[in-house]
Amino acid sequence: RISNFLLWQLAYAELYFTDVYWPDFDDAALHEAFADYQRRQRRFGRTSEQVEASQQ
Repeated sequence: RISNFLLWQLAYAELYFTDVYWPDFDDAALHEAFADYQRRQRRFGRTSEQVEASQQ
């Protein structure tokens, strides 16, 4: 829950939402969160095309 707190600071934050409740959050759920983060493309406000153009 963010509740309008630090919205500007969250501009480029990576948030992860899961259906696993905290008491049931185990190593497998943590590794799934890491895997999800690794699959992301960090764009920092740019489009996918702009990111690809800057990598060439």
